[in-house]
Amino acid sequence: MRTHTDAHDLRHHGDAEVRDAHLTDLAVNVRTGTPPDWLRERIADSLKALAAYPDGRAARAAVARRHGVPVERVLLTAGAAEAFVLLARALTVRHPLVVHPQFTEPEAALRDAGHEVARVLLREADGFRLDPAAVPDAADLVMIGNPTNPTSVLHPAADIASLARPGRVLVVDEAFMDAVPGESEALAGRTDVPGLVVLRSLTKTWGLAGLRIGYVLAEPETIVALERAQPLWPVATPALAAAEACMEPAALKEASLAACGIARERAHLLAGLAEFDEVRVVEAAEAPFVLLHVRRGAEVRERLRGLGFAARRGDTFPGLGPDWLRLAVRDRATTNRFLQALDQALTMVGD
Repeated sequence: MRTHTDAHDLRHHGDAEVRDAHLTDLAVNVRTGTPPDWLRERIADSLKALAAYPDGRAARAAVARRHGVPVERVLLTAGAAEAFVLLARALTVRHPLVVHPQFTEPEAALRDAGHEVARVLLREADGFRLDPAAVPDAADLVMIGNPTNPTSVLHPAADIASLARPGRVLVVDEAFMDAVPGESEALAGRTDVPGLVVLRSLTKTWGLAGLRIGYVLAEPETIVALERAQPLWPVATPALAAAEACMEPAALKEASLAACGIARERAHLLAGLAEFDEVRVVEAAEAPFVLLHVRRGAEVRERLRGLGFAARRGDTFPGLGPDWLRLAVRDRATTNRFLQALDQALTMVGD
């Protein structure tokens, strides 16, 4: 396996596109209109207990019930980002591999921990779909997103599970799985796949990026190893309250309805993008964002900024270049305004 030390900015994230700018945000994949009022109230009510040290037992049990697993298979984390760092630092691996294009933080965390990281680059010609045979047997830690950020591709659970090997840790980032209707192809809750580690985040669906809450589902011995690498009280009381609330049946129903709404709005966005000859879209989109290739994409993105819209640049993702953009799915009115702006931007660049 070849390791990589190229110039991709693995620390660039969508929030940088909108920071200190008054733009319509299509760069960050957090659902708009969140957190809902009922969740804000639950979080606010938790502030009464700030004098006490955080107690994560109730939230951990709620996550375990939601996925039908023992609490020993659950670890609460300060967002999925902390989980990536824990995996990189706590597990003894020699040949980690990341399947790209995907969220870059896992590779950044592995590099920061001193690992040499190999890559498998999925190809546009294949629809950015996983070919399990492309992952070499020597990899003892494999990381893949499902659905994958930024491609929006949802890989079959069977294909991902087939990557499991004796002595291999198989990490699946399911941060956007709750935005897929029915959570089809989810591996969270599976206990029959050896070495499986599933990461979940409450950031995207519930609008909690500023609160930092996520969790890990894995074999008990893996959970113990990760927990030992955490500082004491790693998840604050308000975040624990949010985790517990988001596991309740009413919250799960709300998330399911939101996922169906996102699917409808994504179809509208894809139909609009199909009208542009200059645009090529990854059509198998299943996440709350889409990936598109645009001729002279870097210039188009800057024109869009001038027209009031922030799109996520694609060239920081290994396997993509400056002509790739990622767009978050928004409501129909916002999408229609964006499509008009895109038409103008393409005309400006074409002149």
